[in-house]
Amino acid sequence: MAEMDALLREGLLLAAMLTLPVLTVATLVGAGVAILQAATQIQEQTLTLLPKVLAVGVALALFGRYGLTLCAQLMFEVVSRIPAIVRG
Repeated sequence: MAEMDALLREGLLLAAMLTLPVLTVATLVGAGVAILQAATQIQEQTLTLLPKVLAVGVALALFGRYGLTLCAQLMFEVVSRIPAIVRG
C-alpha cells in the first residue's frame, strides 16, 4: 500500500508542477488586463479573453516539452513499480 501512496503523491505533485506555470501566466496577464481596463474604462469582454488565451498558449508551448518529460518519467516509474504493487 505504501508503493501506491507514494505513486499517488508523486502524481499529485506532478499535476501541481504542470499547472503552476500556466496558472501563474494566466493570473498575471489577467491582472494586467484588468488594470488596463480600469485605467482606460474600456469594458470589452474580448479584450480580457484574447490576451489570456495567447499567453496560456505561449506558456504551454514553452513548458510543454518539460511537462511531457515529467509525465513520461512518472509513467516509467509506475510501470517499474507494478510488481511491488501487485505483491502488496
